[in-house]
Amino acid sequence: MTAAAQLIRVGDIELWTEQFGDPAHPAVLLIMGSMSQAPLWPDEFVGRLAAAGHRVIRYDHRDVGRSTARDFEAHPYTCAALKDDAVGLLDALGIERAHLVGHSAGGLLAQWIAADLPDRVETLTVIGSSPLGGREGQVLMRALMGEPQPEGSLPEPLPAFLELFRRAAVSPPPAGRAEVIDFQIEVARMLGGAGLPFDEDAQRLLEERLFDRARDPRTAANHQLAWGADPEFEPVGALERIKAPTLVVEGTGEPVKPGHGRLIAAEIPSARLLMVPGMGHMITPPVVEPLAEALVAHLTSAPTRA
Repeated sequence: MTAAAQLIRVGDIELWTEQFGDPAHPAVLLIMGSMSQAPLWPDEFVGRLAAAGHRVIRYDHRDVGRSTARDFEAHPYTCAALKDDAVGLLDALGIERAHLVGHSAGGLLAQWIAADLPDRVETLTVIGSSPLGGREGQVLMRALMGEPQPEGSLPEPLPAFLELFRRAAVSPPPAGRAEVIDFQIEVARMLGGAGLPFDEDAQRLLEERLFDRARDPRTAANHQLAWGADPEFEPVGALERIKAPTLVVEGTGEPVKPGHGRLIAAEIPSARLLMVPGMGHMITPPVVEPLAEALVAHLTSAPTRA
């Protein structure tokens, strides 16, 4: 698979960007989750989309991976900046409309763009995400603190997720590269899904790659500050404005946002829900093929607008 990687200037930052496929083909912008790097979109998954006739773009958010990494106090921002970065990247690449595919918090950003800028979005795909306007971050914080949820709140993460991160919150932070990688492997094992095989050796190689390619591994935590800086950021009632054909994907083993996909699909008029057997919160090797197959069908079946 041939890829072209470059740093793209968007406003006052640079976003590390990698493109696959023919630049003349319809564009697919992959938006990864909070604090997550572009390579978490598996090469095999990206390759399937490109081979199906798409120009596929994956990128590192600001403060993540190879993109601009800065001190948050000196350069504060809110999550709206992450949304604007995605749109700015399309502008910089000369792409008027694109298929948006967002994972986890990237799915929130993609929903937000599709609601506010419908003319920029051909189709929308949301994977392992929460409904825009649902205040998922506040639900998570209350769950971690053991506080009761208000009536009508989104479903809480599963106990295994809460146990792991409660334990991490009261433990000394990882000291050095080896401990960081060990903890990330533990997280990946928990997020991987129910009953699916987990290749620890392959995961270690991936985590080592992610740690080593980051300009500054510490700045990824800036995303937590950005989301927390504007807890009321999410527009309420915006999903009904989304007109793009929408595919919502949730794994039956989702540990972080269980049942959230069904709620998204219920609010977007054009949405179709796909439940992937065994899939957790990550795009792991066992689910690449069924996920890619469903996405290719979604992208190619959508009518092209003049």
